[in-house]
Amino acid sequence: MARFYADEQYPLPIVQILRSLGHNVLTVQDAGNAGLSDEEVLAFATCDLRIVLTLNRRHFVRLHQEQPNHSGIIVCSQDCDWIKQATKIHQAISEGGSLTGQLIRVYK
Repeated sequence: MARFYADEQYPLPIVQILRSLGHNVLTVQDAGNAGLSDEEVLAFATCDLRIVLTLNRRHFVRLHQEQPNHSGIIVCSQDCDWIKQATKIHQAISEGGSLTGQLIRVYK
């Protein structure tokens, strides 16, 4: 299963569903990293070999373009259907291959 790092504003219900599906999800809060810049979030995730989960699409798409050597970034649109979004993430990463250097978009 995947190792994720959920950005500060990422919805906890989705984190919990992903954990129930067997994924290892560390949140910014769990790591004691509240208040980090987006660059620092990406750097931490990269060092810990984790895929970033974020709703902050604009900044992380830019970071992906500027710093393509990361463990993966999943940018999501805001969706209150937690189960649907968690399922879309699970399916996107289950399609195979490494997510290193990849940007995946998950929409409503």
